[in-house]
Amino acid sequence: AVQLVESGGGSVQAGGSLKLSCAASGFIVSSFCMGWFREAPGNEREGVAVIDRDGGTSYADSVKGRFTLSKDNANDNAKMLLFLQMNSLQSEDTAMYYCSRLMYGDCSIRDLGISGRWGQGTQVTVSS
Repeated sequence: AVQLVESGGGSVQAGGSLKLSCAASGFIVSSFCMGWFREAPGNEREGVAVIDRDGGTSYADSVKGRFTLSKDNANDNAKMLLFLQMNSLQSEDTAMYYCSRLMYGDCSIRDLGISGRWGQGTQVTVSS
């Protein structure tokens, strides 16, 4: 079964950093684009970053230059770790962050949280 387990969330002051991790398993990890989206009360769901099968990345304008998405599957095609390094955090980054696997053949940041699969989420709270 597909499993996506997020970790690394927490509380941090504005200007600080956090690194989110996602342990993905239960599918052929090299065949899918992966990413993160976030949801905050009163805000629309936002696709944050996506990484394609070759390691190419795309970011939402709101996080470009501050967030870095990477992955490591350690030559195991059934498991992967997905990382989201978040620097220069702002109060507007406060949200629940979800790791997501897009549908096969889809690599659109806009589809994160709409189609595919995602985990339970990890909360990020940034205080100013």
